Amino acid sequence: MTAVPYLALIASVLALLLAYYFAKVVLRADQGTDLMREIGAAIREGAMAFLRREYTWVSVFVAAMFVLLLVVPIDGRPAASFAYLMGAVLSSVAGFIGMRIATAANTRTANAARQGAAKALPLAFKGGAVMGFTVAGLALLGISFNYLLWVKWLGVDQAFQVVAAFGLGASSIALFARIGGGIYTKAADVGGDLVGKVEAGIPEDDPRNPATIADAVGDNVGDVAGMGADLFESYAGSIVAPVVLASLLVPVFLEGDSLASDFGAAEGLLMYPILIGALGMIASIVGALFVRGREGRSLSGQLHTGQYVAMALTVVFSVVGTLVLFSGSPTIGDYVLSAPIFLALTIIVGLLGGWAIGFTSEYFTSEHYRPVKGIAQQSETGAATVTIEGIAQGKLSTLPAVVLVVGMIGLSYWFGGLAFGSTGDVIGLYGVALAAIGMLSVTGVIVAVDAYGPIADNAGGIAEMAELPPEVRGVTDSLDALGNTTAAVAKGFAVGSAAVTALALFKSFSLTAGDQVFLDINDTAVTIGLFLGAMTPFVFAALTMSSVGRAAQAMIVEVRRQFAEIPGLREGEPGVKPDSRRCVDISTQAALREMLLPGGLAIVLPLVIGFIDVNALGGFLAGAVVTGFLLAIYMANSGGAWDNAKKYIEAGAHGGKGTDAHAAAVVGDTIGDPFKDTSGPAMNILIKVMTIVSLVFVPAFL
Repeated sequence: MTAVPYLALIASVLALLLAYYFAKVVLRADQGTDLMREIGAAIREGAMAFLRREYTWVSVFVAAMFVLLLVVPIDGRPAASFAYLMGAVLSSVAGFIGMRIATAANTRTANAARQGAAKALPLAFKGGAVMGFTVAGLALLGISFNYLLWVKWLGVDQAFQVVAAFGLGASSIALFARIGGGIYTKAADVGGDLVGKVEAGIPEDDPRNPATIADAVGDNVGDVAGMGADLFESYAGSIVAPVVLASLLVPVFLEGDSLASDFGAAEGLLMYPILIGALGMIASIVGALFVRGREGRSLSGQLHTGQYVAMALTVVFSVVGTLVLFSGSPTIGDYVLSAPIFLALTIIVGLLGGWAIGFTSEYFTSEHYRPVKGIAQQSETGAATVTIEGIAQGKLSTLPAVVLVVGMIGLSYWFGGLAFGSTGDVIGLYGVALAAIGMLSVTGVIVAVDAYGPIADNAGGIAEMAELPPEVRGVTDSLDALGNTTAAVAKGFAVGSAAVTALALFKSFSLTAGDQVFLDINDTAVTIGLFLGAMTPFVFAALTMSSVGRAAQAMIVEVRRQFAEIPGLREGEPGVKPDSRRCVDISTQAALREMLLPGGLAIVLPLVIGFIDVNALGGFLAGAVVTGFLLAIYMANSGGAWDNAKKYIEAGAHGGKGTDAHAAAVVGDTIGDPFKDTSGPAMNILIKVMTIVSLVFVPAFL
C-alpha cells in the first residue's frame, strides 16, 4: 500500500518520457517547402506569444489567490498556498510544452499528407500525444508528490484540504486558458469566415484572408492549450475528489486537525484513486503505441484503436489492482470492505459511461449520422432553418447524456455501498467519486486524440496557404473532419466527469461544513441560492458569447479594411500579402481583455455568497452544477453538428461549395463556433471551479 504513490510517480515519469520520445519523432519529420516553413513559423510565433502574454496576466491572479489562501482563515494554512501554486505552475508547464510541439507538428503533418493519410495521421497523433501525456503525466506527478509531501512526509494539519488546494490551482489556470483561448480562436474564425467565405467568396484558409494566420493560431491556443488545461484540471480533480471525500467519510484519518498516527488499512481508500491513475496511465501508454497509419483502413478506426486498447487494459488492471490492494476484506473505520471487486466495478462504470457519453457526442456531431445530415438538409431552405435544427439537436443531445450520467451515478453509488456490505449508506458516495477517475483514467490518450484535431486543422490551412495540390487538401480535410468528431468526444468525457466530480466535491463541501449546513429546499436561503446558481451558467455563457461577438466585430472591420485598402489583395496578385500580424494582435488583445470578467465571476461569486450565507452557497452550487452540465452538452454538440454539417456540404452534399445551401451552413457553423469552442467547453470548468473554491474556503464561511 505504501508503494502506491511511488508507483504513480514512476507511471508519471514513463508518460513524460513517452511525450519526449513522440516530440523527438515529430521534430525529426520534414517541414516541407520554404513557404510551408514560413507559414508554420508565423503560426508558432503567434501562438507562443499569446500564451506568454496570457500566462503573464493569469500570474497576477494566481499571485492574488496565493496571498488570499495565506490570509483567509482556511484549513491547511500556509501549506495550501504552496499546493495551490504547484497546481497552477504544473498546468501552465503542460500547456506550454503541448503548444510548442503542436505548432511544430502542423507543418510536418501537412507535408506528410503529400504522401497520404497513412503517413499524416500517426504524425498528427504523436503531436497531440505530447500534449496528452504531458498533461496526464504532470497532473499525476503533482498529485502523488503532494500526497507524499503533505500527508506522508510532513504530516501537516488538515493535509487533505491542502491536497485539494492543488486541484484549485489547476482549476485556476484551466478556467482562464479555456476562456481566453476560446475567445481568441473564435474571434479570428468568425471574423475570417464571415468576410472571407460569405462576403469575398474565397475558400477557407485562403492566404489572401488577413485572419487566416490568426485562425490557425487560435486552433492551438483554444483547442490545444485550452483543452489541455481543461483536462489537466479534470484529471487532477477526479483523483483529488475521492481522496478528500474518503478522509471525511471515514473519521480515522484525523485526530482533531492533525493527522492520525496510523491510518492502518483505511489508507487503502486514499491510495486507491492514485493507484487507478497510475494503472490507467500505463494502459494509456500501451494504447498510444498502437496508433499507426495503415493504408486502406478507416481513419477513425485507426485513431480510436489506441483509446480502446487503453480502456481494455484499464479494466483488467483495475480488477487486479483492486484485489491486490484490498486483499483480506480489511476493516476500515466502521466499515468492512467485504467485496472490494465492487470498487473495481465503479471504475469500469465510469470508464464505460465516459465512452458512452463520448459516443453520444459523436452521434450528434458526426456527418455519418442523422442529426448532422438533417442539419445539412435544412440548409436548402436557408440559414434560419439550419440554426433552428442545430439548436434542436443540441438540446435533444442532453437527453442521452443526462440518462447516462444519472445511471452512472446510481450504479456507482450502489456498487460503492455493496463493496462495504451496504446498499444505502453514505459510503456509497465514495463509489460515485471513483466513477469520475474511472472516466478519466485514460486521460493521456483522450487528450492525444483531441489535440490531434487542431494539428490536422492547421495542416489543412497550411496546405491551402502553401498552394499544395488539391489532393493534399483532400487528405487534410479528411483528417480535419475526424478531428472535429474526436474533439466532441473529448468534450463529452470532460463534461461528464465534471458532473460526477462536482458531485463528490459538493459532498465534501457539505461534510466539511458539518451540521452548520442544512440543505433543505424549504429553506429560503437555499432556494435563493438555487436560483442564483441556476442563473450563473447562463450569465457566464452570455458573457463569453458576447466577448466573441465583440472581438469578431473588430476582426471583421480589420479584414474588410485590408481588402479595401491593400491593392490586389482580394484578387490574389503575386507578391501582395495581408497584414496578418494586425489580426493576431486584435485576437490577442480581445481575448486577454474579455476573459477577466467571466473568469473572475467563477471565483468571486461563491466567495461572496459563502460569506453571506453558507446554506445559500449550498443551493447555489446545486443549481450551477445542473444547469452548467446541461448547457455544456447542448452548446458543445450544437456547435459540433453545425461545423460538420458545413463540412458535409463542402464534401459535395446538397450541391457542395458555392451554393446557397453552403452559405446557409456557413452561417450555422459561425453561430456554432463560440458554442462549441468557447462557452460550452468552459462550462465544465466553471462548475468545478466554483465547487472546489467553496470546499477550500468553507472553514472561513462558518
